[in-house]
Amino acid sequence: MNKHGMVHRALTAHNVLMDCKGNVKLAKFGLYHMTDHGADVDFPIGYPSYLAPEVIAQGSFHPSDPSYDEAPLPSGPKTDIWPTPAKLLGDPVFSGVSCLYTPFQKPVSLFSSSLRCAHLELPEDISELCKDDDDDYLSERAIDEVYYLWCLAGGDLEKELTNKEIIQSKPPICTLPKFILEDGESFGQGRDRSFLLDDTTVTLSLCQLRNRLKDVAGEAYYPLLEDEQSSLPQSNSSNELSATVTLPLIIRERDTEYQLIRIILFDRLLKAYPYKKNLVWKEARVDIPPLVRGLAWAALLGIEGDIQAKYESIDKDTPIPTDRQIEVDIPRCHQYDELLSSPQGHIKFRRVLKAWVVSHPDLVYWQGLDSLCAPFLYLNFNNEALAYACMSAFIPKYLYNFFLKDNSHVIQEYLTVFSQMIAFHDPELSNHLNEIGFIPDLYAIPWFLTMFTHVFPLHKIFHLWDTLLLGNSSFPFCIGVAILQQLRDRLLANGFNECILLFSDLPEIDIERCVRESINLFCWTPKSATYRQHAQPPKSTGDNGFGKTASYFSSDYQDMPKTDLSREPLALCDLKSEISPRISAEDLIDLCELSFPGPAKRTKVGKPKIVAVDIRNVEDFSRGHISGSINIPFSTAFSPDGELVQCPATGILLNFRGRVIVVISHAMKSAVLFAAHLVKVNFPRVCILDGGINKLKPTGLLTVPSPQI
Repeated sequence: MNKHGMVHRALTAHNVLMDCKGNVKLAKFGLYHMTDHGADVDFPIGYPSYLAPEVIAQGSFHPSDPSYDEAPLPSGPKTDIWPTPAKLLGDPVFSGVSCLYTPFQKPVSLFSSSLRCAHLELPEDISELCKDDDDDYLSERAIDEVYYLWCLAGGDLEKELTNKEIIQSKPPICTLPKFILEDGESFGQGRDRSFLLDDTTVTLSLCQLRNRLKDVAGEAYYPLLEDEQSSLPQSNSSNELSATVTLPLIIRERDTEYQLIRIILFDRLLKAYPYKKNLVWKEARVDIPPLVRGLAWAALLGIEGDIQAKYESIDKDTPIPTDRQIEVDIPRCHQYDELLSSPQGHIKFRRVLKAWVVSHPDLVYWQGLDSLCAPFLYLNFNNEALAYACMSAFIPKYLYNFFLKDNSHVIQEYLTVFSQMIAFHDPELSNHLNEIGFIPDLYAIPWFLTMFTHVFPLHKIFHLWDTLLLGNSSFPFCIGVAILQQLRDRLLANGFNECILLFSDLPEIDIERCVRESINLFCWTPKSATYRQHAQPPKSTGDNGFGKTASYFSSDYQDMPKTDLSREPLALCDLKSEISPRISAEDLIDLCELSFPGPAKRTKVGKPKIVAVDIRNVEDFSRGHISGSINIPFSTAFSPDGELVQCPATGILLNFRGRVIVVISHAMKSAVLFAAHLVKVNFPRVCILDGGINKLKPTGLLTVPSPQI
């Protein structure tokens, strides 16, 4: 232990334990570290009979003590080898079992360059791996898993310690001294024993947990990763488990049996990462167990390589101009959480944020970066390198160039596309917000700059990001629209001032509903509708230093190879002038299921239903049009007051209301105006073919009607 830089400092006979199988366990070796080398508590760390002389001579230290100019140096490994403990460990009972133990080897990290199976040994008789029905499978699980499941099954550590009278509570008034002099010296009240160290070892009973898991079959602890039938094992309660999958996420996360199954499955998949990356994605779509969320997110972000070495190579100590802003922001970031608001939490926050700033010299620190860091730091509190790696992979994927020194063009383009998404999915709400002047610039910048971490508490962010990390860089638009739709009735009923007040203190949002509706909105949105020229360009594996990320729901439009049918970049002023989004010709061909000459392509499942509206005059339409499109000439489509004129063609359009409507013309200006008119009369899912009919002429996909004889 000392070889790895760990100091016990409280080594004594009753801190060396032995279990019923003869395994020796060293206990309470974290107390010295957890108490900041004893500075955070009123009692000495260690036992006088076993303390080294220099520790006794040093005495106890408190930061508030004026007699100390500076804190004494922490104890080193030598304090653990003072002769008395050495004689203790030389006892025959310990020497008899010491030969049974192999030297300590640091566990191989999931995201490291070391081989995980380098020392794998299998028994000669493979049947030895098979267990009897009476074997204790739970004892083979990691201690953090067992404790997590113990808590889910109703275990309460504070209650257990209170029952054993280790935790003693007294009214604060009873702990005050009876008499205090001017110099601070106090008399009349002895030191309260409840504030001193009680090193009693308490055994937590697993009876309640074992009873809860009694119906889980032994096969559940060794799931077959390649079993295509189901990820849930067969057991006496398999029907109950299958039914649990359909329950709300918050209930699933509190179900002990269900969480055991999911934790074991994810543990197996993550140990096989990156080779089982696709299965991690598949299972993450169902849900992610809270216990392994940090590692699962890292896998979804494509983290690979020796992240610890990379993190350690970054200079986090040299002062930089950003230090002052970081110091100001950290005490305001999710400080309702005990972990992040702790002194250690602030130190880790500072190091991770500074590492990101130093390692990205082309970017700058903007307010909100601390909020982005918070979920990763919370989930990887004891692994700063992984928190840093996740943050470094997340930002380029979802917030590419948001942290440039001059990011106005990036944010303005992003907000304009978001405004078009509101008009695409909810034209009535879009019309009202535009009419009262309540534009996304007034409320949505903190949403997207922090990916909603500034808006929601951590427990909601975890559920939101579980799905966000499965989507591509355009998925946040759908989350934003889903939030607005939850507030739809209140927004439609109020004016500008009331909307400002509403968003200054955002009402409670049902995050599960938000996730469901975001996925539905995403599935109805054509890929190219959210095209941004300032989005992350296509990259090869490893460009971000931690591997390439993927998307379960859809790959980014920017990652697709560019062709003559792709969307063309549009100047920001032109983009802002258009209410409806544009889609590419290749998107239209794909959605209409038009096929080029050659082998027939398989029809994709789950694509949005679409109707193409050709607004050219009848003569141009008859010279060539998309098969299945309807012709509504722009010149006769709308009345002077902007209403849609009743005719057979517009009647067909009304019947197709709710489908994705693609407006096609030879002139983009006409298509933009026609789409704006449709949005004005509350037609949802209206978009424009980028480049118009001319984009499709070279493809040979236009249909010419047969002349009537």
